[in-house]
Amino acid sequence: MASKTAVLAVYIFAFVIGLPSNLLACYSFLRKVRQKPVPIDILLLNLTLSDLFFLLFLPFKMVEAAQDHIWNLPYFLCPLVNFLFYSSIYLSTLFLMGVSVERYLCVAHPVKHKLNRRPTYARVASIIFWILACSHCLSIVYVVEYYGHEKKEEEIRCYSNFSTNQLHIVLPFRLELSIVLFAIPFVVTFFCYVSVIRILTIMPNIKPNKKQRAVGLALATLLNYVIAFAPYNISHIVGFFQNTEPSWREETFFLTSLNTTLDPVIFFFSSATIRQSFNACWLRLRSFVVSLCCSCCISAPECSANAAGGGQLSASNILDLAGTSTPIPYSKSATSES
Repeated sequence: MASKTAVLAVYIFAFVIGLPSNLLACYSFLRKVRQKPVPIDILLLNLTLSDLFFLLFLPFKMVEAAQDHIWNLPYFLCPLVNFLFYSSIYLSTLFLMGVSVERYLCVAHPVKHKLNRRPTYARVASIIFWILACSHCLSIVYVVEYYGHEKKEEEIRCYSNFSTNQLHIVLPFRLELSIVLFAIPFVVTFFCYVSVIRILTIMPNIKPNKKQRAVGLALATLLNYVIAFAPYNISHIVGFFQNTEPSWREETFFLTSLNTTLDPVIFFFSSATIRQSFNACWLRLRSFVVSLCCSCCISAPECSANAAGGGQLSASNILDLAGTSTPIPYSKSATSES
C-alpha cells in the first residue's frame, strides 16, 4: 500500500491546483453557455462540474488517508463520498469521449456538422452520461450497504474490505465498469483524436497554431486516460481474473485525483473562452506578485527618488521595473474554437 505521505501529497496537489482552475473554468463556461450555448461548451461545463463534485469532497479522503484509511468520520459520509468519487471518474471518461467526438465531427465533416450543430444534442448526451455513470456507481453503493453487509468491519474501513459474498457481485461489476465506461470511451477518444491530427496534417490551409492546439488537446486527453484512469481500471480487470482485490489497487485509486489537474489543460486547448480567462487571471496574478516584490525588493534609492518627485508607482511602472509589458485588456467577446 502507498505511504500515507504519498497519498496525502497527491490529494493536496490535486486540490490546490484543481479547485481554483476548475472554479475559473466553471464560471467562464457558465457565462459563455448563458450568452451563446454551443455543444463543446456544454460538454466541457459538465466535465468541470463533475471535477468540482470530486474536489469538494476530496478533503474527506484526505482525512481518511491521514488516519491510515480508517474511517472515523460519520458513517453516512462514507457511501456519499465514494459514490461521488466513483461517479466523477466515469463522468470524466464519458465527457472526454463526448468532447473528442465533437472535435472529430467539426474537423472531418465541417459542413454537415455546422448545419446540424444543436446545443440540444449536447444537453441530451450530458443527461445520458450522468445517468449512465451515476446509476452504475449507485449499484456498487447498494451492494456494499445492503448485500452481505458486515457492519463491524464497515464502520472501520470505508469500501476497502468486502465480504466474500460482496466480492462475487462487485468484481464482475467492476469488470463491466472498466469495459463500458473506460475501455470503450478510450478507444473512441483515441480514434477521434488520431483522425483529427491526421486530417489537420494533410490540410495545407490550416494555421499552425490550430494544429498545435489540436495536438495539445489530444495529448492532454490521452495522458489523462493513461495516468489517471488506466491503472485504476486495470486493477478491476486483474481483480476479476484473480477473484480478489489486487494489493496495489489503493495506489491506483488516489491517482484518479490527478484527473482534476489535467482537465484544465484540456479546457485550455478546447476553448478560446478559457484561454482568455486563464490569460487574464495570469496577468492579474503576475501584476500582484510584481507589485508585492516591488514593495519589498526595490532598492531604497529608487523608492526614495520616486517619493521625492511626488510620484507614485503605478501598475505600468511596476511592470516596467520587472521587465514586463503592460497587460493586454481582457476581451469578453470570446468564442469557442477547436
